Amino acid sequence: MSLLLIVALPFLGALLPGLMNQAGRAACAGVTFMVTLAAFVGLMTNLPAVMAGEVVAFRFDWLPHIGLNFTLMLDALGFFFATLILGIGLLIITYARNYLARNDNMGEFFTYLLLFQGAMVGIVMSDNILLLLIFWELTSLSSFLLIGYWKHLPEGRQGARMALTVTGMGGLAMIAGMMILGQIAGSYDLSVILQNRELIQGSDLYLPALILILIGCFTKSAQFPFHFWLPHAMAAPTPVSAYLHSATMVKAGIFLMARMWPVLSGTPEWFWIVTTAGLITMVLGAVIALFKHDLKALLAFSTVSHLGLITMLLGTGTALGAMAAVFHILNHATFKAALFMSAGIIDHETHTRDIRRLGGLRHLMPITFVIASLAALSMAGIPLLNGFLSKELMLEEAYHTVLGGNHWIVPSLAVVGSLFSAAYCFRLIGHTFLGGKRDDYPAAPHDPPAGLWLPPAFLVVLVVVIGVAPFLAEPAVKGITYAVLGGEAEMPKAHLKIWHGLTPALYMSITAVVGGLIVLALFKPLLKLWDAAPRPEAKAIFDAVMDAAVKAAKALTLPIHNGAFSRYGAVMAITVIVAGWYAWASGTVGAPTRAVQPAGAVELAGWCMLVAATVGMVFLHRNRLLSLVLIGIIGLMVSIGFVFLSAPDLAMTQITVEVVTTILLLLALNFLPNDTPIESSVLRRTRDVGLAVAGGVAAMALSYHYLLRDAVTSPISEYHLANSYKGGGGTNVVNVILVDFRGFDTFGEIIVLGIAAVLIYALTETLLGGPVRARLLNRKPDKPLAGDQHPTMMVVLTRVLMPVVVMVGFYIFLRGHNEPGGGFISGLIVSIGLVMQYMASGYSWATARQRYPHQGVIGAGVLIAGLTGIGSWFVGKPFLTSDFTYVRIPPFEKFELATAALFDLGVFLAVVGAVMLSLDGFSRLARRAHVQDSEHAMDINPARSETEALEEQGV
Repeated sequence: MSLLLIVALPFLGALLPGLMNQAGRAACAGVTFMVTLAAFVGLMTNLPAVMAGEVVAFRFDWLPHIGLNFTLMLDALGFFFATLILGIGLLIITYARNYLARNDNMGEFFTYLLLFQGAMVGIVMSDNILLLLIFWELTSLSSFLLIGYWKHLPEGRQGARMALTVTGMGGLAMIAGMMILGQIAGSYDLSVILQNRELIQGSDLYLPALILILIGCFTKSAQFPFHFWLPHAMAAPTPVSAYLHSATMVKAGIFLMARMWPVLSGTPEWFWIVTTAGLITMVLGAVIALFKHDLKALLAFSTVSHLGLITMLLGTGTALGAMAAVFHILNHATFKAALFMSAGIIDHETHTRDIRRLGGLRHLMPITFVIASLAALSMAGIPLLNGFLSKELMLEEAYHTVLGGNHWIVPSLAVVGSLFSAAYCFRLIGHTFLGGKRDDYPAAPHDPPAGLWLPPAFLVVLVVVIGVAPFLAEPAVKGITYAVLGGEAEMPKAHLKIWHGLTPALYMSITAVVGGLIVLALFKPLLKLWDAAPRPEAKAIFDAVMDAAVKAAKALTLPIHNGAFSRYGAVMAITVIVAGWYAWASGTVGAPTRAVQPAGAVELAGWCMLVAATVGMVFLHRNRLLSLVLIGIIGLMVSIGFVFLSAPDLAMTQITVEVVTTILLLLALNFLPNDTPIESSVLRRTRDVGLAVAGGVAAMALSYHYLLRDAVTSPISEYHLANSYKGGGGTNVVNVILVDFRGFDTFGEIIVLGIAAVLIYALTETLLGGPVRARLLNRKPDKPLAGDQHPTMMVVLTRVLMPVVVMVGFYIFLRGHNEPGGGFISGLIVSIGLVMQYMASGYSWATARQRYPHQGVIGAGVLIAGLTGIGSWFVGKPFLTSDFTYVRIPPFEKFELATAALFDLGVFLAVVGAVMLSLDGFSRLARRAHVQDSEHAMDINPARSETEALEEQGV
């Protein structure tokens, strides 16, 4: 299966659980399971190639000019992590189906789960660091939704915010580091970066890139000092904890360190930063875990500790360290996911996770006892279980690691971490399952249905099988290690087996296990010391830092960003004017190369009218109706200027826009006072006048000097003129630019236009449902309304002209590629005809004949334009690249067919829908204000009898 499809399946499948929500819990879980299974099977189809040492690749040049290509690769490392993500995902889906309560929204949960799953698969398969960063941030967002899934729990909401804040900030740092790395290597493709070890490590920017990337990895994988967010994320449902925080999300940082190992490791900076952070996290997490009474909190800090163990191994920079890290990633995913699910079973059946309220469960929950005990013993490093094997490798590597010239620091801390790890594992088993039965459980404990215990049981089987027969896992572990090493370092000669002889690692392991039993025996006095000892609380520190940051941000932004638009405009104007003046004063302006063209009497008259209208607007702008008239005059004069300068497309657009906006503004002004009150002081008005004059003079001077000089380089207009016909198939350069050369701009503009119309609709809807509604109902018109609201002549004229307007609009649309016109202008022309229908015959009459919702027309336009652009991909061309051909259909002459016409159709529909949706909003306000009629709008229906007409008029 294609790598693209494997990555895309979870995202596409995320649409299904919500649609199946009404079909029941089983349907939601079923479609989620099938989507994940399809991706898993697709991944397995690539197993033979990966086992043969090949790197499966997919490449699509998305935005090659900035280095952003949709490139995917699948080697042994990516395959390993993708298998964990999808394989454990199948178990989690089965578990969640039986764990979540009936009132939990299953469709929402599984939608979030698939989004997260797709983001994680995207991370491990990305061959472009920019693409990887996109998936990286998607994991932060989707995990935020999953952690905060139980919105009714304050701790869930807070845990989600904390996780998003910490991992999001780390992601920002990593973006900077990755950008630096790409600049050093000269490419953003990982396959290229991984081949440039010497170039990267020899660069002066290596250390900044390393620190920034490691910040991103440490925050995601909860390494010290960012370890505190992970335990607070345990407020999420247990399936989320088991999936995100043991097998997938927290492994993302580990994965990235392993992926970048060939080019970032092997330096003193890597060794000191990564090894030190890993050691501290390993010991600190294990110590804190021992004294936690909440089962999930204990497991959360144990996860922090084991992630530190893996980080420390990667930090050593040796091949054996990498191999031990890979093996422990596999083992940790199996026993930790099983433990989290076991904790969820206990909580589900006993209604508590507090170890102090448990004990004796081995008698009441024997299946859960076996599953949890085997997984916990594996985590403690007991022989014949997989955790023992990877712990032995870790201790062996720690024994040979020298830190700061000291041979004992790393081995000693590794033993201490392993000792406390064994202690909390023994506590989990002893205080939860051993001892006598109690009579004060919150609920009667019993083993759950098979749907809850089978998924962790499957993982525990792997724990035992790998622990008893490690040779089964050795080929895979070594193949993955080879991918981590990048083929540069020599593979370690170590083998995975139960007995290595009497080695230092064995003695260290025995010390840790025996020490763990001693610590458990002394747990009560140690707990008293722990509770009495002063220690920093990470959550309190985080809250204090966040509060200080918010206060500082408010102190900085509130005086500037105070909501006064006049202040924003003044600051922007001053900045632009000063920057422009500085550029002008410090630059050089050559001598004029063009003469000033003479102006005739007509041009001067038009210019004087334009200036007079503009000046009149300045002095008379407080009268809203008069200012609208003056704006219309200015727009008309600008249109005439476009005609004079041989720009008919712009002139037609300007005139039609003026007509539509004038009508809409008139409707809006109908709800406002006639005059604008004076709210600015004399000093502020003086300032505004000064800024306006300065800005106007600056713009005039710039235009004057630019028009008198030839461009230093060839203007882009020459390219457009030369390629309009042969590249876009049209002789109307303006239209070809809009639908071809700069089609992406136009696509964005129609989206913005649609959003603006929807916002107008939403605002009017709010007004109609809020306190303004009562004022509209009680509002009396300033002047008596006309006796005939729908004059017969206007009604007849608009209905006769409507087909003509549509025909003209159709004609303007079709000619747009070669003559003045196009989708935008034709959309405005048809909109004017429709607006006239509303004005003449009334809102009710026109709305009753409306067949399609205006929002749907906008959406259809954007969709058609977008699909036209996507169609380019199927012929190997960039988005929105148009194509054309000429056909001859007898008896007609040869004519042109261009894909740009479809794009223009989308523009047409978006414009019509936006104008009519805006009109719809204002019309509903007007109808509410003038309730006496629009229901009895004049209608011309020859089928009506005279009696019916008289009755309708109340006669």
